Amino acid sequence: MLCGLPFRERSMIPAAPPTRRATWFSWLLLLLGAFGFTAVWVLASLYSGRQLGWMAVLGALDIAWMLRLGGWHRGLGRMLAGVGATAGIVIVANWFITATQLGGMLGLDPWDSAMKLGWHHAWILVSLANHAMDAVWIVVGLLVAAWLSR
Repeated sequence: MLCGLPFRERSMIPAAPPTRRATWFSWLLLLLGAFGFTAVWVLASLYSGRQLGWMAVLGALDIAWMLRLGGWHRGLGRMLAGVGATAGIVIVANWFITATQLGGMLGLDPWDSAMKLGWHHAWILVSLANHAMDAVWIVVGLLVAAWLSR
């Protein structure tokens, strides 16, 4: 008898699941993945001259992969982090695509243009640039992020 229980009874007690918390490395990996993919989306969009809304789905795949590589524990927290990071990719990519195109016409570099772009002006320009299919791809990307990050 070990610990007061016979071996047979001790083996029937379920082990507590390991609890892992997101460490600073997990957060760093998530941020690097999000910023890296945002840069790829902005560059691809500026090269092609289109918004490329389907990149939201690829961003969701990238974020789900980063969450798993970072060792995030399964559950609601990982799903919320995945959807939030994907939404952040969509917002920042559209912001910088708009700012870079507008700044090019005004003679500003992308960073200065992004810092001077206001919310209302950005919303109008993003609404005009994105088509209905881009909005569908963005919604699909958020759903894929929720599904794969759970």
